[in-house]
Amino acid sequence: MGMGFAAAPLLSLSSLLSISRISPYRPHNILPSTARSTSLRLRAEGGNLDLLGDFGARDPFPAEIESNFADKVQGNVSTEHKILIPNASALSLAQMQCAPIADIHHPLSVDDAKKLLYKVVGWKLVDEGDGLKLEGVWKVRDEKCGEELINRIKSKVESTGHLPRLHFEAPNLVRARLWTSSVGGISFNDFIVAAKIDEIKVSDLQPRLRVWA
Repeated sequence: MGMGFAAAPLLSLSSLLSISRISPYRPHNILPSTARSTSLRLRAEGGNLDLLGDFGARDPFPAEIESNFADKVQGNVSTEHKILIPNASALSLAQMQCAPIADIHHPLSVDDAKKLLYKVVGWKLVDEGDGLKLEGVWKVRDEKCGEELINRIKSKVESTGHLPRLHFEAPNLVRARLWTSSVGGISFNDFIVAAKIDEIKVSDLQPRLRVWA
């Protein structure tokens, strides 16, 4: 018994002509040849090839120009642009320098200290009756990692002349306290030093996470 094959469909001459008149597929991200040639000609007449000026852009299609699409874009040609130089309050505390102790006459109020807490990470205010202090605590893997963290902190803030009180507490805690003893409380210097300490890498000293199968 022979195997049957389906007969190929027969196309009429009119069908073939209609297919030939269908516009070829053109990807949306390919510009018409006229647009590409216009873009290259304009840039060549400018003298220098401006790669950044044409990066990620294209010339508008004629239909887009006719539609006045640019009039529908949000914005205004008369918009005024200003470059603002950040003042001290906008800068990161870690970028600031500590003031000389002789220029500090009063401690920060509790309200001001609480506002500055938002500019440092993981620090808290403590008051044990002898004035407000700024305290940070880190959990490390072991005593060796604790000693390494203390050395990193000292190296980071030694140039400020305003060092924290550092302690390793067994089995795996490092505690830092900052205050300005000459005014009997916290000064802006303490927050500057705390922000600088926040920049220290500590992830390689902390306990490793357990992965359960």
